[in-house]
Amino acid sequence: QVQLVESGGGLVQAGGSLRLSCAASGRTFSSYAMGWFRQAPGKEREIVAAIKWSSSRTYYIDSAKGRFAISRDDAKNTVYLQMNSLKPEDTAVYYCAASREFVASIDRYDHWGQGTQVTVSS
Repeated sequence: QVQLVESGGGLVQAGGSLRLSCAASGRTFSSYAMGWFRQAPGKEREIVAAIKWSSSRTYYIDSAKGRFAISRDDAKNTVYLQMNSLKPEDTAVYYCAASREFVASIDRYDHWGQGTQVTVSS
């Protein structure tokens, strides 16, 4: 079982940066692929980025490429999402999730955090 707790959200002006963290419990963290998802009001939850075990591969949605960076520190059981050049359309609740597969499909992620709010003002 993996329990996830996100932190690092907040209010930032357009063009600013935030780094989200997701701390995981459990000794099997390093065997999971980790994803960051977001859900804006009135919209479906979508994947933003994912990282495979051993950081061997990453995935980003087009709108995140060149602006966001996902990373993990297995020694600390933590996954990060560095978000730069933030835009108002990045405003959402951001969730981290764990999966036994390196996939973009939301339904393949078994463990979820409670989410952290990111608000980008124009």
